[in-house]
Amino acid sequence: MTKFIYAPAGKASEYAPLACNVYLGCPHGCTYCWAPLVLHRKREVFQQGAPTRPGFIAGLTADAKLCQDAGIREQVLLSFACDIYHPGDTSMTRRAIEILQQHGMAVCTLTKGGSRALRDLDLFRPDRDCFASTLTFLSDDLSRHWEPAAALPADRVATLRRFHDRGIFTWVSLEPVLDIEASLQIIRETHGFVDHYKFGRANYLGDYTKNTDWRSYTQRMIELCQQLKVSHYVKRDLEPFLPAGYHNPMHVQCRPSRVRR
Repeated sequence: MTKFIYAPAGKASEYAPLACNVYLGCPHGCTYCWAPLVLHRKREVFQQGAPTRPGFIAGLTADAKLCQDAGIREQVLLSFACDIYHPGDTSMTRRAIEILQQHGMAVCTLTKGGSRALRDLDLFRPDRDCFASTLTFLSDDLSRHWEPAAALPADRVATLRRFHDRGIFTWVSLEPVLDIEASLQIIRETHGFVDHYKFGRANYLGDYTKNTDWRSYTQRMIELCQQLKVSHYVKRDLEPFLPAGYHNPMHVQCRPSRVRR
């Protein structure tokens, strides 16, 4: 039984077969963040800092050894309930990547930290690892409103390009969808250096998107992806709007599995 490496359940399982949360909390301050609700923590407490989980190094090392002994070599996503490149001290992120790799596992990082991730670029291996970023807008003003301490969109986009230029598989999470036109524009402007996109709908936002036409959104997104011949995954909450028999691979996030339609 592992404590720090786990198999995500529910919606999270659509992002990775395995995951690990390095920190407790995230100071990005995203208005739409679901983590405080799911973790039953007060938002102001969750967002005031990101201390490393107690006993993290010893616990992760023990978990990684168990996985190694069991022959598990899959990617571990860092992270769901925190951001491993938040504005504070993220030195433990590099150590986590090293521990996982030393025990034969691969790594995927999902972040809104932008260029904060570049200091670990040398650790990423083109044949095993991948780098992902959440993009909700291309507008700095909207990003500052919804994601006040996250890296600005242009910084995230430039970082994706840097990883891609080094041969690292890149993908983008387009959730939450707060602006349909913004999601479409993100694909148009980044598909030359993003290998894969994952998109679903907005969750935990109450009435904010209650009038969104999710059928139209899904159809427009897949039409654009097919037109540009980009790999993509449509999450389960939008699957009812897919054409019958639509090819929709879930875990496309490393170079050997690269799929282009």
